[in-house]
Amino acid sequence: MTALNTAMLYCIFATIATLVNLLTQEASISLIKATYSLEIAIVAGTATGLVSKYIMDKRFIFRNKSTTARDSLAKFSAYSLTGVCTTLLFWGFEFGFDSYFGTKFARYSGAVIGLAIGYGIKYQLDKRFVFNS
Repeated sequence: MTALNTAMLYCIFATIATLVNLLTQEASISLIKATYSLEIAIVAGTATGLVSKYIMDKRFIFRNKSTTARDSLAKFSAYSLTGVCTTLLFWGFEFGFDSYFGTKFARYSGAVIGLAIGYGIKYQLDKRFVFNS
């Protein structure tokens, strides 16, 4: 696969994972009526986005064929670890836009911007540290 094809596929997968994240957030906010429903929704969206993106990246971007459960767990753990800083970046944009503008549209716009920047950084981290074999 050429670098351009990989980049295009990665962007498509990032878009899918972003939609999974935001749709999970929206569903969570609709279902959970609690003091911290927004925070719970963002964590739930992050979790579903993480798992969906991991599956797509592992199989189609990095073509990793983990042979054991231990290897798969190690890859997922490393993948999750590289996502810590990018998740903080994404959350910063989402909470920042929500705090500053105070609308759902602004909050989701901040999320999309934060996720787009984060996924760009995450690709490099995953290529170097997670799927480097």
